[in-house]
Amino acid sequence: MKPTLLVLAAGMGSRYGGLKQMDGVGPSGETIIDYSIHDAVKAGFGKVVYIVREYFKADMEKAVKEKYAHVKTIDGEPLEFVFVTQELNKIPERFLPLNPDRQKPWGTAHAVLMARDVIHEPFAVINGDDFYGAESFRILGDWCRKHENTSGQYCIVGFELENTLSENGSVSRGICTYDENFRLTGIAEHVEISKNDKGIVEGDNTVNGQHVTLDAKALCSMNMWGFTPDYFALSGKIFEGFLEENSMQLKKEFYIPFAVDRIVASGNGACDVLATPSRWFGVTYQADRPGVVAKFKELAEKGVYPSPLYA
Repeated sequence: MKPTLLVLAAGMGSRYGGLKQMDGVGPSGETIIDYSIHDAVKAGFGKVVYIVREYFKADMEKAVKEKYAHVKTIDGEPLEFVFVTQELNKIPERFLPLNPDRQKPWGTAHAVLMARDVIHEPFAVINGDDFYGAESFRILGDWCRKHENTSGQYCIVGFELENTLSENGSVSRGICTYDENFRLTGIAEHVEISKNDKGIVEGDNTVNGQHVTLDAKALCSMNMWGFTPDYFALSGKIFEGFLEENSMQLKKEFYIPFAVDRIVASGNGACDVLATPSRWFGVTYQADRPGVVAKFKELAEKGVYPSPLYA
């Protein structure tokens, strides 16, 4: 069994000012998604599902067909690609019509639900504009294969907080809490996280508003998840409950941590926390781009990745 990689790429252009999905940041014009797919293939993934918006779906499909035409899985088979769209009105019909002033779709957990008809095996979820590192994909691929033919089993890849900080300012991170068996018990959102002049990591807890000292080695979420396919049905029911309360709201969104928390609380699933030694980096705003370009150049010069990535 080869697990599937689901790439969240529907909302990537809003803050960046363009289609980050197609922005070449590698030495030979590679995108961040290119590196994720390269690492996922080496980790044994066999299919890639893109969640995109209808307005750029055709351009993405064309680019993918050209770039990955000769890419093979570890078994020598062609790598499979599927494109699914996330749109505001792709919800149960009984909740239509919506508030006519709402513009954005319903968030990351809604995006995952768009793939429920094309994924029937354990799968991973990643952001399209984040670099996670080869070791993270190996850890996640191993977990997916281990949980073939099981249900109610989920995981989150946790990155050490200090490996996710920005050199250009503060960041927001969800810090994982878990029990002695590394089962997720919650994700505590913190904002304005940075190192002070003494090298101590600090941030603001969004629940109580307190400014707190944080453990640099604490595991935090960078939206890298693993799921058994029963997640679709369970999160779909939770989404309907969410819409019962929020279908006419302008900005409320249905996020993956919210769905996972509700499933775990109901006793229908459990979520492992998997620690990775990889260093995360990504592009959120245009100002982040030069640093990311420099990091990929360094990785190519050290031989971590071939250049070009796809000859």
